[in-house]
Amino acid sequence: MILVLWDIDRTLLYVGDTDRLVYREVFEEIIGWPPQALPQRGTGVTMPLAVRELLSANGIPADERDRLVARFLEKMPMKLNHYREKLRTDGRLMPGAAAALQAVRNAPHLIPTVVTGNLRDSARIKLEALGLARHIDLTVGGYGSDDPHRPALVPLAQHRAAAAYANMFTRQNTVIIGDSLQDVRTGIEGGARVIGVASGTTSAEHLEREGADHVIPDLTDVGQLLRLIECGGP
Repeated sequence: MILVLWDIDRTLLYVGDTDRLVYREVFEEIIGWPPQALPQRGTGVTMPLAVRELLSANGIPADERDRLVARFLEKMPMKLNHYREKLRTDGRLMPGAAAALQAVRNAPHLIPTVVTGNLRDSARIKLEALGLARHIDLTVGGYGSDDPHRPALVPLAQHRAAAAYANMFTRQNTVIIGDSLQDVRTGIEGGARVIGVASGTTSAEHLEREGADHVIPDLTDVGQLLRLIECGGP
């Protein structure tokens, strides 16, 4: 069996400015004034770290951030859920994402789940809104709400999948599919092969240079993707 760890944002789907709207509104609700700066786009960092970046960039003292991060993480999925219809109308699937997910789901020896910087509930809301959740076992994934250090999410997902599917998972039978340098680093440090997808803000050259095992332009060639997942072949 092979554990397939999908990244979400800019790999499977793109939600436009909805995430940034959530950051902005939650910040104003908690802090009391609108933020002057927002987290960088497309970096792949976990939401707890993105919230720390948001607080720091807007001058919130360091000794207040731990308490405030916890409040942000509690509110953000609820705020995102408020914008489900906006996710459906403004969001879009990345090229080939639906067919690629279905093909992986249909292969009996492949276990599709996620390793994502999103909080667990935020990940579920995005995938449900764009009709992808049925192709993924969300119970065995790794989420930003589990650990802010993204490489730690790989062994966590492996452990959850091992318990659920009675199969051990190591670097040899675990694959991350993602678009950012964080996805590559997560695989290298966390214990997974990496298929980079140059569908986000990071070029194919940068993904290769960071150490991705393979890089593809998008998810439209499902046959090639399955070959890379199964044996790393061309």
